[in-house]
Amino acid sequence: MAKKTVAGLRKQGAKDFTKVIKMVKSEKTGGYSLREEVMPKDLVEDFLKSK
Repeated sequence: MAKKTVAGLRKQGAKDFTKVIKMVKSEKTGGYSLREEVMPKDLVEDFLKSK
């Protein structure tokens, strides 16, 4: 799955996007899961600061 995302990011104008992976703790179980998103570079810091 990651290979498709990386290959898709090689198109024209794709340098403005970044794949971000964040660890999120579940309130129900207390375990951690990974949340992945492809977003514009200027929104990365807001994504990482949000809960």
